Amino acid sequence: MRDMSEPGAEYFARLAYDLQAEPDTEATVDVVVEYARDAVKCDGAGVHLLEGKRIRTAASTGELVRQADDLQNELGEGPCLSSIESLGSYVVPDSANDPRWPVYGPRLARLGYRSMVSVPLVTKDSVIGSLNLFSVAPHSLDATDEAVARIFARHASIALANARSEDNLEKALDGRKAIGQAQGILMERFRIDEGRAFSLLRRYSQHHNTKLVVVAQDVISGGLFPALPDAGEADRAPVEELGASRRANGRRPSASSPSDERSRLA
Repeated sequence: MRDMSEPGAEYFARLAYDLQAEPDTEATVDVVVEYARDAVKCDGAGVHLLEGKRIRTAASTGELVRQADDLQNELGEGPCLSSIESLGSYVVPDSANDPRWPVYGPRLARLGYRSMVSVPLVTKDSVIGSLNLFSVAPHSLDATDEAVARIFARHASIALANARSEDNLEKALDGRKAIGQAQGILMERFRIDEGRAFSLLRRYSQHHNTKLVVVAQDVISGGLFPALPDAGEADRAPVEELGASRRANGRRPSASSPSDERSRLA
C-alpha cells in the first residue's frame, strides 16, 4: 500500500455532492473514475457497466486503462468480470504471477500494470458493474486499498443507480412525447381520432416486430410515408400506406396482406 491517509467524511461528502450534480450516467461515471483514482492514489481507474448481458468499458482515466479493461472483455476473463459475476472483491498483487487469470494477468503486465483491485458496483436492487483500479508497481495495492475501494464503490453505486433511473425516466418521457407527436401526424393525415391513431401505431409495431417508439420516430421523420397522398388517395387505409412506404424504403414487409390490414383497422 502507498503512503496515504484514507479519505474521510469531508471527502465523501464532496464526492456525493459532485456525483449528484451530474446530468446523466455517462457524466456520472466520468466523475467516479477521477475520484476513485484520487481515493486510492493509484495510477489509473476504470468502470465496467453491465447492460443487459453485455459488459462495456464505460469510463477510464486514460487510454491505457481503457485497453486494460477492454482486454478483459476480449479474453473473457479478469478481476473485473469475476467481480461482476461473484459480487466479490479481488486484489491482484502482481499481475504477472496470478494463477486466477492465467491469460489476462501476463497480458496486463505487458501493458504496464502490475497491481490491481476490482470491486463490484452494486445496490440491493441491481448489479451495476465493477470499479477497477490499476498500479504500475507490483504489490502496491493491497487489502487496505480494497477496503477503501469498497467504501467508495458504495457511494458510486448509489449515484450510478440514481443516474440510470433518471436516464430511463427521461427516455420514457421522450418516447411518450414522440408517440404523441406521431399520433397527431396520423390524425391530421388520415383524418382519424387519437385512439385510432394509437391503434395504428401499435398494430404496425406488432406486425413488423418494431418498438412502438421507433415506429413513432419513423412517422415523425417521414420514413414511413415520404410523400403526401393525392386528394383522391386520402381515404386509403393508413396501415396499407405505411406498409407500402416501408417496403419502398427497403424494409421487410409484414406477412399480412393489405386486405388483412384493412380489416384489422376497421
